[in-house]
Parts: sequence; C-alpha cells; structure tokens
Amino acid sequence: MTKMQDARMGEGGSKPGVGARLVVWQHGTADIMASLGSRELPHVLDRSLRRLVPFDLTVIFAYPDGAHPVFLHNGLHGHEFGPALENYLNGAYLLDPFYTACAQRVPPGLYRMRDFAPDEFFSGDYVNSWEVHPCISMESGSLAEEIGYMVPLQGGFMASYSLMRRNGGQPFSNAEIDILRHVEPVVRQAISLQWQDLTRGKRFDAGRRGAMMELAFESFASDLLSGREALIVQMILRGHSTLSIANTLGIAEGTVKNHRKSIYAKLGIASQQELFTRFIRHVLG
Repeated sequence: MTKMQDARMGEGGSKPGVGARLVVWQHGTADIMASLGSRELPHVLDRSLRRLVPFDLTVIFAYPDGAHPVFLHNGLHGHEFGPALENYLNGAYLLDPFYTACAQRVPPGLYRMRDFAPDEFFSGDYVNSWEVHPCISMESGSLAEEIGYMVPLQGGFMASYSLMRRNGGQPFSNAEIDILRHVEPVVRQAISLQWQDLTRGKRFDAGRRGAMMELAFESFASDLLSGREALIVQMILRGHSTLSIANTLGIAEGTVKNHRKSIYAKLGIASQQELFTRFIRHVLG
C-alpha cells in the first residue's frame, strides 16, 4: 500500500486519520482558491468541509447594520422553506442568536448556536417554527444542531455561515468541532474575499449596529407596555426563562412572573406562543 493510499484509508482502513484529512483539506483549499470570485465558491466550501465532517444543510447570511439580512448562499439542497425565508429576512431574524452575535461583533470563529442562545431558546417558538425559520421542515421538525462561522466583511458588519444537521442525526462532536475550527482561517478568508464588494452600490448605515432589533422591540405594543415590560418581552422572545430574566435584571422570579401576567393582560393574550405570534406579525407588518 502506498503512503497516499494509507493516508486515504486512515487508521484501521475505515475512518480517515489525521494524514487523510490533511490531504483532503489540501485539495479542498486548492479548489476554494480556484473558485474565488465565482458563483461556485460557496458550494465548493460546502463540499470541501463536508469531506472533513458530515453535515446536511448550509446557509450564509450577511447582517448589515440598520438593514435586513442579505441571503448569500442557499445550501439547503431542495429543502422547501415556503414563506419562512421571506419571513426570516423581513424580521424573524431578530430572534436568531447568530444575528445577535453578529450585531454584537463577536470575535471571528466557529461557534455552536448554544454558545449564544439563552437557556430556554431550544424549546421556544422561534427555533421550532417552520413558518419563520427557513431551515426547519414542517415534516421533520427542528434541527439536531446548528453551528456557524462568524465572519467579518468589508463595510464593518458580519456574516454567518451555518452548518446544520437534520433532526434525527447526532449533534457535532467536540472532535468534529476541533477539525472545523482548524480550517476556520481559510473559510473566513474565502468568505471575506468572495463578498468584499457586497456594499458596492448599496446604502448600509454602518453606525446603527443592532438598530433594527432595538427599533422592533421598542415599537412593539409601545402604547401598552412600560419600558421594563418591553425589555422582559424581548428576553422572553429570545428564549430566556423566568430564572434567567430574574438573574439578568437582578430581580426576584416572582417579580418577573408578575410582569408576565401584566404583559399578557395588557396584550389580551394567554400564552407565550400568542406573544410570539403577535411579535412576528408586528415585525412583518
């Protein structure tokens, strides 16, 4: 057996070893470099990374300050997102932890969504709604896991490149995350160069970081809710539990519960799902 064959086979002739992954990534890097500037670049990125670690779906969104997201890459492979993509782009993205991370300018790198998500986010309405989350299927439900590369773009804002596994699969292992983190500099540079002219001919307000989120929550039922109630509504919708809200604001859990009762009464609703629906209608309206 040649050294090349041994590298491709990996230890035990089944799983690829470090040498195999290095060879695979070297070829992937060459393909990425050759594809820069072409429409194929994001698909080449998908293929190159998938040879290292398996995943099912990908998307790339850019999040300009003071503007709606820009949909840069559809790696959903025939997944039907119906109205969800339009709803996401028009306002539901405000509840996406990756959007929040980009608005807060987290350091570039690869992150699990749970690195940013509040404690009850994954049991909440947004992450499980096929009507506003473009990667959720009405048939198969939520995802096993979503991870993402956070990438700075020229113009001062950021993009997220999400890699996802469908419901029924396994979350990414720590070893798989380590592999994907090792190749992050190439991924980041490729995305940055591919969309370096994204702002050309377009007007983005580079000084309004997170302004869309602030405006959406400030204007939601502003004639009915107090400032403290509006803040608690934001935290509920983003996936914070009563305990998390209490700890964050430095108040008692009972006080948070009283605020929730007051909010529901003022809005004429009886559940968190109704609150979510009202907010989504507000941002889409």
